[in-house]
Amino acid sequence: MQDDAVDPSAHNRAAWDKYVQKGNEWSRPVSADDVERARRGDWSVVLVGREPVDRSWLPPDLTATDVLCLASGGGQQGPILAAAGARVTVYDNSPRQLGQDRMVAARDGLELRTVLGDMGDLGALGDAAFDVVFHPVSNLFVPDVAPVWRECFRVLRPGGTLLAGFLNPDVYLFDHEALDERGELVVVHKLPYSDVTHYSAEERAARFGADAALEYGHTLTDQIGGQIAAGFVVTGFAEAPDKSNASAPYLSSYFATRAVKPG
Repeated sequence: MQDDAVDPSAHNRAAWDKYVQKGNEWSRPVSADDVERARRGDWSVVLVGREPVDRSWLPPDLTATDVLCLASGGGQQGPILAAAGARVTVYDNSPRQLGQDRMVAARDGLELRTVLGDMGDLGALGDAAFDVVFHPVSNLFVPDVAPVWRECFRVLRPGGTLLAGFLNPDVYLFDHEALDERGELVVVHKLPYSDVTHYSAEERAARFGADAALEYGHTLTDQIGGQIAAGFVVTGFAEAPDKSNASAPYLSSYFATRAVKPG
């Protein structure tokens, strides 16, 4: 099936703006109480699934640490890390997702910067500008992850850390209708996967909804090997289930990596 000449970045920007309006789980801002606890040192952020990221993956003290929350809008991770003392930049493709971060910052007196853009092009950000890149599960919304890893490497300082979460690509192997409606694992797709090339526009609208974001299933070679090819040294790995996924009893839905830019 041929590509429908869709612009993934523009399509997904509009999709996520609508998700914010609908109250998507990843667009609900943290509370003022959450921010206040973070100021006192009691905080956590989510990288994959719904479990807090291992605190040992982050610097023990975030004071004056420059953190890029990449494709991480929604008023969740960025404000918490800012309240914990980091100098935070939130970079996201959705204006409304960034608006959630600005709302929390204004409500709770936080300093953070928001930048609108595609995760594969960080041209608005300088070289070696950050100590940490926090990149939760989001690169399923871009057709090519190699530019994402190269840009992360460029904007990190030597010795800086990339924390990345991504989907287990196995979840894209299965027929969506059989999985969602009957819990049956029927393999119909090959990897790498793309909503655009595996379904027509009419089929996508029928299966996922006309306004749904486009998703892409990347191979582990692209996800983990891509980080290594960009120059990173992978120093940590974790996986997590998604209990809402019918395939959860059989495979982990999420992977997370900690990688360091040699310094």
